[in-house]
Amino acid sequence: MLARNKRIFGAKFMKKNEELRTGSFKLGVTKYLSGGKLKYDPIEKGLIPVFDMNINEYRMINLNTLIELTIKGEKIEIEDD
Repeated sequence: MLARNKRIFGAKFMKKNEELRTGSFKLGVTKYLSGGKLKYDPIEKGLIPVFDMNINEYRMINLNTLIELTIKGEKIEIEDD
């Protein structure tokens, strides 16, 4: 299970359309939800729901296309298997 703290972290990943996205994100933000529920479990699809702090919108990070995380100033590069 994912930690639901609201600490900000950086991430770099490939979007579904193969564009690179970088930004600052938070887990567990529910302030801007309209009450709707997803029709699927994102974790089962390898996705992490996050709040994009740069544009104040929700996004999904695909764990299969994750390139880099920055947590507390430390960069962690994700290696392909």
